[in-house]
Amino acid sequence: MDKLTSLRAFVKVVETASFSEAGRRLRMSRSAISKHVAELEQELGVQLLSRTTRRVTPTENGQSYYERAVTILADLDAADRAVSELQVKPRGLLRVNAPMSFGTIQLGPAIAGFMQLYPDLQIQLVLSDEHVDPVQDGLDVTLRIAELESSSLIARKLMPIDRVICASPGYLQEHGTPEHPADLRNHVCLTYGYLSTGNQWKLTGEDGDHWINPRWTLCANNAEVLRDAAVAGRGIAVLPVFIAEAALKRGDLRSILVAYKTPPLTLYAIYPPTRHLAVKVRLFIDYLVQRFGQAALA
Repeated sequence: MDKLTSLRAFVKVVETASFSEAGRRLRMSRSAISKHVAELEQELGVQLLSRTTRRVTPTENGQSYYERAVTILADLDAADRAVSELQVKPRGLLRVNAPMSFGTIQLGPAIAGFMQLYPDLQIQLVLSDEHVDPVQDGLDVTLRIAELESSSLIARKLMPIDRVICASPGYLQEHGTPEHPADLRNHVCLTYGYLSTGNQWKLTGEDGDHWINPRWTLCANNAEVLRDAAVAGRGIAVLPVFIAEAALKRGDLRSILVAYKTPPLTLYAIYPPTRHLAVKVRLFIDYLVQRFGQAALA
């Protein structure tokens, strides 16, 4: 039995919960993956996986074996990289996921600059506002603008993302300009309801914190959609500055309640845990830190 291949097959089955998907990731047939796992189980004399028609999950013994196998494989991969990565330029495929708006407005030019520095790399960039699982989806780096929940993944803070409360001049002329957060209860609002706070807004000023449950007519998971609706006079929105900036400069949007601030969000680079970070991943994250720094986009 090829023990190393069998370990990799078993680990990938646990991570993907599928023999077929594990085979696709490892470029092996489903039957070959199944055979490797069966040989492991026979050698150990225990059942490692619980198989149903819909899903594959590790048994208690399988979970314990998986955790040790991951460490062993990571150490082996690290040993290989340690003697080679310092001698060569990064190459191969770098899989990156990022939010749609940030990707089109900010990340695109950054990716182009990174490609110029490392021409031997292939970069697969997927822009999506949907929640993704970096391990299940086989991603090297995931960029998120969020308030992160606890996770086994590693998150590196890249920069804060400031937000602005704004509306179109036409809307404010017709409905009046709020002077206090409490006034927002009498206005139509446009909300991004996919943060941990849901549709609730928190505004902080010299008089303390104010939690507002806005009366919304549009809730979207994309801030460019909310910006366009605000420009069209459909209501008041809280937007990342980098999305609202051009409309503010043109006068299509106007900042309101400037004495109050919303909590800044943070841009994170997220990647699976490993003792030795792949050179291509480390270089990409370092490049983003250098490119964007710790200053808010403004």
